[in-house]
Amino acid sequence: QVQLVESGGGLVQPGGSLRLSCTASGSIPRINTMGWYRQAPGKQRELVATFTIGGATYYPDSVKGRFTISRDNAKNTLYLQMNSLKPEDTAVYYCNAVNPALRFDWGQGTQVTVSS
Repeated sequence: QVQLVESGGGLVQPGGSLRLSCTASGSIPRINTMGWYRQAPGKQRELVATFTIGGATYYPDSVKGRFTISRDNAKNTLYLQMNSLKPEDTAVYYCNAVNPALRFDWGQGTQVTVSS
């Protein structure tokens, strides 16, 4: 059973940057399109970036141009580079497969707080 461990969150001022990592305890099948999600207090979990096996990426308008997802298959690690952070980016960030049928158990997530 693959376990996902997210890290790299923290407190950052508006305009700052953070790089999140998601490491899998086992090998993530290359057929999986992986994604980063976030959940703010009182809100539903939302998808903020995806990375397909072919290397294509997707970002919703809310983060496009500021967030960059990447993947290192050799290290079983997914990354999310977040620049120009805004207070509305404050949330717990998670990674997982995009296809619900292929999804792993959710990890603990990593808290990102953007505040002055």
